Amino acid sequence: MYRLIGFHATLGFLKKPASRFQGEEGAMTRPDTVLVTGGTGVLGRELVRRLQDRTEVRVLSRRPPQGPGFVQGDLETGDGLAAAVEDVDVIAHCASAADYRRPQRDVTQLRQLLDATGGARPHLVYVSIVGVDRVRFGFFQAKLDTERLVEDSGLPWTILRATEFHDLMLMYLSLLSKGPAAVVPRKSLLQPVDVGEVAERMAELVMGPAAGRVRELGGPKVESMAALMRAYLTAAQRRRPVIKIPLWGRLGAAFGVGGQLLTDGDRGTVTFADYLGARSDADGLLSHPYP
Repeated sequence: MYRLIGFHATLGFLKKPASRFQGEEGAMTRPDTVLVTGGTGVLGRELVRRLQDRTEVRVLSRRPPQGPGFVQGDLETGDGLAAAVEDVDVIAHCASAADYRRPQRDVTQLRQLLDATGGARPHLVYVSIVGVDRVRFGFFQAKLDTERLVEDSGLPWTILRATEFHDLMLMYLSLLSKGPAAVVPRKSLLQPVDVGEVAERMAELVMGPAAGRVRELGGPKVESMAALMRAYLTAAQRRRPVIKIPLWGRLGAAFGVGGQLLTDGDRGTVTFADYLGARSDADGLLSHPYP
């Protein structure tokens, strides 16, 4: 359905008003108002911080407004979204429903957001995951389906794919080392990236014109999960044996035994070891971004 709409919009059969962001003559102007979905999440917080001194920022939240700039809206039901997107020039869609039992939630939420735009044409900037077109796993397939929905929306769009954030990697490693041994997939290779570097790139894309699919962004190093686990255990001052177990199929794909590495993209500069060091206090105690 959205593919057909995007095709017709390209041919000019569907007449939508020009985005204020593009200007009356199509000339590029800086956005006056940006809506950030997922603005209280790991990436969204960093993006909002980088945009606040450049433009007016609205942060979408399901809860009642938590302060200046917050607007209430529900991506699941669509409640409040029409008001949230009114007169915005750019939507930075950072919200991600990482629910492995309902992987298509990302698709559903974007449909609600697109429906709320009505006849307006804001620039839609979406952050996705490196390898969603190679990894056969439900959540990754949903991200790929969401990308296609962005492309076929009829809106000016930009898609950035990034590798796993250091923060998310820290959460995984913490969970996998809860027992007497730390268990990791045997052939897992990952390329975690600093969320601040992703936020910087997102801010550039938000403040610029629609660019379609841009170069992917990943971390500076490809590392095995075993190596990442050892670095984490050292930083967390935990003594555990690291046991490598084989994983195949979809479960293996979910843990990086597959195509989650950059093939042609840009690399950040902050390594996972750098990240762990920055999260450690003067006594060497590691703080966690998740409860």
